[in-house]
Amino acid sequence: MPRTKGMPNAAFVIPGEHIERPAAPRADSHAPSPAYLQFDRSPMPVAAMAADYAQGHETKPHQHPNAQLVHAVHGVMVVNTAQGQWLVPPTRGMWMPANTTHWIRMASRVQMRTAYIRPDAAPELLTQCTVLGISPLLRELILAAIDIPLPYAADSRDGRLMRLLLDEVLRVPTLPLHLPRPDDAGLREICEEIVDTPDSDLTLADWGARLGVDPKTIQRRFARETGMTFGQWRQQARLLAALEKLAAGEKVVDVALDLGYDSPSAFATMFKRQFGMPPSAFFR
Repeated sequence: MPRTKGMPNAAFVIPGEHIERPAAPRADSHAPSPAYLQFDRSPMPVAAMAADYAQGHETKPHQHPNAQLVHAVHGVMVVNTAQGQWLVPPTRGMWMPANTTHWIRMASRVQMRTAYIRPDAAPELLTQCTVLGISPLLRELILAAIDIPLPYAADSRDGRLMRLLLDEVLRVPTLPLHLPRPDDAGLREICEEIVDTPDSDLTLADWGARLGVDPKTIQRRFARETGMTFGQWRQQARLLAALEKLAAGEKVVDVALDLGYDSPSAFATMFKRQFGMPPSAFFR
């Protein structure tokens, strides 16, 4: 596995003990160490590890032979694949199927807890990347899984706990925190500028003039490649940018105005429509 860039290697921590037992080894989740391989290549149905990262830490593109449930007990992660970008707030989690090439940017200091899940351990689990709501039970199961040494017997207390973790993953909701990435070069140019400057008010007509393409053609391509209209994609990009800013402690009024909303109330209305709660309640 490639090493990360931009920051020193992650620091590893052990959460509070749940039971008296020797602590399982910790490993850098992106370092080619024997300890890391113990988790990533484990023959066990589930293997879990803990790692802490500094703000700004960014991994290189990499993949794992097992599926991953990546949970931040603290901090915000931005996960990228060739198919799009996902923002993972604290207390939520990112599901990635096996062999998904991805890279992760830590938008803040992150306490990451990862469960590696063998693909055949639960074939009914999701086959696409998505952000999951993490229930209180699933959170505690992930933390408990970190304390389980490898290997373990399937019919032991540890094996049953891991089985319950898989069952609970099937029960939690998926969350609309995905920004799909189009393949079309022209659409990518539009999308990259929106992500870089989410307060931009360029219209479809403006983009059509810049690219020499009929605005209706751009709209059709957006719908075909992302499942969204141009306006919906831009709105989603703004909301995900807002979440990252709010997680960093910025005030709602400043976030709203920075992202081009007419007023904080207009921003709050759109936020609640998308996420089912006001900005002030999202990170509680």
